[in-house]
Amino acid sequence: MKTSRSTGRTTKVLRSAALAVLLTTGALTAAPDARGQTGRTETPVASSSPVAGVTETVVRVKAPLPASFGARPAACDWLSYLRYRSAGGPAAAADADRILVAQPGILEGAGAFDSVARNTVARAAGQGRHIEFWALDRRSNCLEDHTGIDSGDQHTAVDYYYRGRQTDGRTFAGFVGNERLGWMAKLGIGQTVRDQYDLLAAELPDQGLRKRKVLCGGHSLGGVVTGYFAAADFDGDRATTADAGYNQCAGYFALDTTVSTSLADLSGSIPDDTDLPDVGLGYGVVQAGLDSGVLPRSLSAPVLLNPETMTLLAIAGLGAVRDPGGEADLPAYLPSGLNIEATNRFLFSKDTAAFLTGSPAVKDFRLTNAAVLGALLDDNSVPLAFLQSSVGFFDGGPIADKSFPVANGGDQRPGLFGTAYRAIPDRPHGPLYTWRDYDRVGDPDDPEYRSADGTPFTGADKEVTDLQELARSLAEQPLDFTEQYFPTKLVTDLELAGSPQVKQLVAHPEGLTANPTLTVLAGDGLLAGRIPADLDPVVADGYQHLDVLTAAPVQNDGRPEPVSAGLTRFARDLR
Repeated sequence: MKTSRSTGRTTKVLRSAALAVLLTTGALTAAPDARGQTGRTETPVASSSPVAGVTETVVRVKAPLPASFGARPAACDWLSYLRYRSAGGPAAAADADRILVAQPGILEGAGAFDSVARNTVARAAGQGRHIEFWALDRRSNCLEDHTGIDSGDQHTAVDYYYRGRQTDGRTFAGFVGNERLGWMAKLGIGQTVRDQYDLLAAELPDQGLRKRKVLCGGHSLGGVVTGYFAAADFDGDRATTADAGYNQCAGYFALDTTVSTSLADLSGSIPDDTDLPDVGLGYGVVQAGLDSGVLPRSLSAPVLLNPETMTLLAIAGLGAVRDPGGEADLPAYLPSGLNIEATNRFLFSKDTAAFLTGSPAVKDFRLTNAAVLGALLDDNSVPLAFLQSSVGFFDGGPIADKSFPVANGGDQRPGLFGTAYRAIPDRPHGPLYTWRDYDRVGDPDDPEYRSADGTPFTGADKEVTDLQELARSLAEQPLDFTEQYFPTKLVTDLELAGSPQVKQLVAHPEGLTANPTLTVLAGDGLLAGRIPADLDPVVADGYQHLDVLTAAPVQNDGRPEPVSAGLTRFARDLR
């Protein structure tokens, strides 16, 4: 079912109304820089989230890159983050009890933190504490164009991004090719942690206050970025430590990751397999390849991991937000093309034969909008561990084992493909397949689908994320959930951690253990079965890698969601 264009107009009205309120109250600020230009903006974000009492804004701070980076869009000289705070709390961040600052994982944007940020802020407010949660966006996300998604309509978004049709007087300039990404050749771990430091110093100028109130952390790759931040020196003088990364934080938090300077704990992430030479010469060769454009400056692949296909997740989210139970026409409405066709086959093929022939294709099945999104991101459907969440299961018709790209059963060690049994609808041109949300799995009317070997595909203890909340995070955020242009240099720097050029960034290795750390791990996530014994982590049973960000505030067993509960407790009790 095509979504309503009036919904998009309603969203714009809500945003305009919220903007007017903030301008009237003075809660929205715009500070002039030395040239009289605006150096900071803060804009309200309208959301249909049911989590009450949380105010969200998108903040942009001007922080120009060095001239050595070369030509780049003007928008890329700004840093952005989503600011979540208690609606009943102080307007000034410096007056909050704590400020959690989160680095995103690989191929992840600030919007991915929406649920855990809201849950944490609301839970703390219920305990009389005013916590702020800042979800950072990497600088390269400046290249993303939200016009199509902001329309609130799936067909309008598809027409804008893939058919060259105008929306609100704008025409999409196209997905950015490698030849236009020269400035990203230098966007590695050094600049990434510098961006975090510059943002914190601009927003919270008092270093003593940062040391008392800020908690630094991240999800997935964000834990490694936090490790480098903690160990960094920002004034060029290692003898002075007020500027050291660890002295900008009162503590650290790691969400399905560890705070470290090693990629060893992230073996479920695709970039771990690049196997670059760990020597100085290797670094120079790789940098030359990035500078020349011989190597791609943005991490991408023909299947799924490229801007053209990552945009589809937000478009699918639109349908699930606006009309979750309506029959989807998105698979049939998408234009044909190599990236989209290969991605559809990879994600929705029952077996190798279906992948090779393209039959049956996803458009041959009748699916609701909710089922389309579930098929793209649920751990019982999508085969890539770092994209998995636990949002429920298919319903409404026969289900079969999904044996492509790997079969169910056998060696179920955590890794690239995860451990969950995968399933797929089994009747093309048949019944309308619906989606059973996380909190209805295990209900009396649940068919309890099983694999051919008798193993249940899922159970109530394995489902933790509300599909509607996930859809809102994908479709309603001004900063994306996914990341279309992930800097290749960020990965190559971390892979070449033993090179002199990267080693010099670890100026204060003692910074990694200088502050208390909270580690929260997904029970079925990237570290499942190999949790470091010395971490004393909070383990969220049944969670997948993304669930630590997206889980619903109340779980199937009636207990509070453990990630936000752990963050709230850590922020409250830290001295």
